[in-house]
Amino acid sequence: IGLEILAALAAQGYNRFSLGAREPETALASLTARLRSTAQEPSMHSFRWDATEIASHQSVLAEVFVEHGPFDAVICAVGALGHHAGLTMAPTEVAAMIATNASGPCAALAAVADLLTNQRSGDPGRSLIVVISSVAAARARKSNFVYGASKSCLDAYAQGLRDACVGSGIEVLILRPGFVRTRMTAGLAPAPMATTPEVVAAAAAKAIVNHRGGVLWIPARLGPLMAILRNLPIGLWRRVAGDR
Repeated sequence: IGLEILAALAAQGYNRFSLGAREPETALASLTARLRSTAQEPSMHSFRWDATEIASHQSVLAEVFVEHGPFDAVICAVGALGHHAGLTMAPTEVAAMIATNASGPCAALAAVADLLTNQRSGDPGRSLIVVISSVAAARARKSNFVYGASKSCLDAYAQGLRDACVGSGIEVLILRPGFVRTRMTAGLAPAPMATTPEVVAAAAAKAIVNHRGGVLWIPARLGPLMAILRNLPIGLWRRVAGDR
């Protein structure tokens, strides 16, 4: 999803990207291949970044900001799912998923907000933080409550960060896609209203270009639906959610 968002932004005229990943060379090669069809060849830089290596977040990101900033937008695209991971997960697996989906990204976003604030000193420009959350953050289901809990933590943090950034020139955009057909969901039966990375990216890019903060459900009709599902009595919710 993250790579598709960058490709969509390149199509909109954005021409400079810094890409952080556990395997930066592989990620950069994937992005380069994805952008070959664009009219112009963007400037691209990659660096090693692991969401779970929290102690290094501040220094790694600060160095990137110094060498490759300033940045108009920072996109947090991190996620580990596991296939129907709940009671079957070992304690270490639970800890790893929470570190990957929640504590790691939250710590990185704290550094990003600070760095974006500092880069704007004396600059009237605006910056955007984009956080990829999930429909799973809305209400936990028994089949993947560890994933849902970790995404719920990230989502709540992003909401609070958005409020904290009011008046700073920094906006926070929270993406809440439903089931997306990606490598992460391979082997799972698609949920209703399943979508693709390209569709998510198109919606995200439009919001980024317009510097829109807030919450973006993808597809949009998921928002009203989840407003209802989040308030179902627990017995009915268990029947609706089932083992999905």
